[in-house]
Amino acid sequence: MLFTEDFLHYVWRYQLYDHAHLQTVEGESIEVIAPGLHNTNAGPDFQNARIKVGDTVWAGNVEIHIASSDWSRHQHTADEAYRNVILHVVYEDDQPVEMPPGRRLPTLALKGRVSPDLYGRYHQLVYQPKTFIPCEGSIGIVPALTQQSQLTRTLIERLERRSELVLRWLQQNKGNWEETFYQLLASNFGFNINALPFELLARSLPQVILAKHKDNALQIEALIFGQAGMLEDDFTDDYPRQLKKEYTYLQHKHRLAPLEKHLWKYLRLRPQNFPTIRLAQFAALVLQSNHLFSKILETDEPAVLRKLFANLQINEYWSSHYRFDTASAPVAKTMGAASIENIVLNTVARTMFTYGKHQGQQKYIDRSLQLLESLQPESNTIISGYRALGVQAKNAFDTQALLELKNNYCDFKKCLQCGIGNYILNRY
Repeated sequence: MLFTEDFLHYVWRYQLYDHAHLQTVEGESIEVIAPGLHNTNAGPDFQNARIKVGDTVWAGNVEIHIASSDWSRHQHTADEAYRNVILHVVYEDDQPVEMPPGRRLPTLALKGRVSPDLYGRYHQLVYQPKTFIPCEGSIGIVPALTQQSQLTRTLIERLERRSELVLRWLQQNKGNWEETFYQLLASNFGFNINALPFELLARSLPQVILAKHKDNALQIEALIFGQAGMLEDDFTDDYPRQLKKEYTYLQHKHRLAPLEKHLWKYLRLRPQNFPTIRLAQFAALVLQSNHLFSKILETDEPAVLRKLFANLQINEYWSSHYRFDTASAPVAKTMGAASIENIVLNTVARTMFTYGKHQGQQKYIDRSLQLLESLQPESNTIISGYRALGVQAKNAFDTQALLELKNNYCDFKKCLQCGIGNYILNRY
């Protein structure tokens, strides 16, 4: 059998080997009191283990290798990080390991102690031909509780990973949560294709400037469309001409440098999603919301949060326009339910989770998770793939967790680190 170190880590972590008459390769008896904590960073593989060798109880680290000669090949002898290794666990002992000052490192060889059936299930799970997920033939036997436990774990991992961007922007904003949320929200209003120009717009137009004009709708709209670079043309309609006049004054007053108009993308977008309409909606949100992030932190009702984005009253001009100076049939330009849920999912819940972690306030972490549970499940090829295997997503909590599971576990065949994979491997 061609074992891998990952498999041996798994065997050691869960102590899945024959413990009868356990001895070092030198013949000393071994008792594993605690196998240690799996270390995923640099250094020995397991830390804070407690091992009784002969009559002596040792506390320290455990290193795992396929062969004992890997110790020298990996140059551990000269590495200070490995001085506190108390046990070398290998599949096969092929070379003594000497530790300064000339002592033999206790070594446990697992050859003959690991069930072939266990390795067979592992090999079948990880090395089968490419499929949607490695366990697609077995996931149906995994209890719902086990599946949900893994999904909760992967969701938290996803939120923690996605918090990194929030914290970077927070640092750039010198700890200002309101400004950070404003920038994240603006980026989200771009819905991927126009996320970057929306972000650049928010960074070029800080809230402190907008706050000085909150009582004047025309000036707020002028600042936003002007900074977007959309007021450079000669217009015929009164509304854009008024915006341009206001922006010319405000640009000089605040020493503003607008974005290049070409940054905004229209191709393959439905007119309802044109950047002009999104900018008008963003202006309406700015007008009706002072200290928006503080309001969100004070609100624990998902329906109330949705209303913040559902009731945006944009300028009447846009009811019959998608672009300046180009009339169209009158259509209400409200944000759709899917767009609102996208913003709540990707900006509100994520920032609330990050705030709770950063501030050490569990109530905001819990509220962010409850918010995800209140949102409709997302629809994409990954979620459809799981659904075909009988894994049903009830809400955005589940779909976000499944996306993380697929992208960071299944695609990399990390079955040994997955609760679902562990259940399948140990079902007999």
